[in-house]
Amino acid sequence: MAEDEERIELKFRIYDGTDIAHGAYPASTTTVGALKQKLIAEWPQGKTVTPKSVNDIKLIHAGKVLENSKTLADSRVTFGDIPGAITMHVVVQPPIPKKKTEKKAEKQKMNSCSCTIL
Repeated sequence: MAEDEERIELKFRIYDGTDIAHGAYPASTTTVGALKQKLIAEWPQGKTVTPKSVNDIKLIHAGKVLENSKTLADSRVTFGDIPGAITMHVVVQPPIPKKKTEKKAEKQKMNSCSCTIL
């Protein structure tokens, strides 16, 4: 890692207002996916909502959901002249499994037949 590499100071705010994983991250080499892994590792114990994988977390900065494969520099995470850390919002949204009743309804739609007599 280069000595003069730009580092961005970040903190992450979860649903209840708690800030976690505060630190300075290299902008050109830190990916959003790596940040999400760090968040999972540092997630506070005892919270009612807990992410199980990187795909369960969405990071939001400046109204945009950041993509896992992009670096902070690619995502244009900058703070300009504002002193202090950038706060990113963390949304936990685990995938919702389909219910059995929905599967049955889909099957009925596929198997149904309709006739029109004129």
